[in-house]
Amino acid sequence: MTKIKFIEHEGTEHVVDVPNGLSVMEGAVRYTVPGIDGDCGGACACATCHIYVENGWLEKLAPMNELERDMLDFAFDVKDNSRLSCQIRVSPQLEGLVVRTPMRQY
Repeated sequence: MTKIKFIEHEGTEHVVDVPNGLSVMEGAVRYTVPGIDGDCGGACACATCHIYVENGWLEKLAPMNELERDMLDFAFDVKDNSRLSCQIRVSPQLEGLVVRTPMRQY
């Protein structure tokens, strides 16, 4: 299990122990973290799991692939630290990862 902190756009925090091997999106959905929908179930086909990764964590994640980059075109208010949480695998190296949800998902 790896602790991940989800911060809703208005500031409410949720610290969740996510089983290693799941995606960040699967952990959020499993523990009903508001603001991450995951409508496509993690197939990188909808962008409803868009998150902002806090400073210092982007370089610890696997690089974004072309499909994820293309899907972010459909996300709301994309920033330099935007990622799709379905594409981030939870591992012990991500202990303490902090992510924020956007104001809304499309």
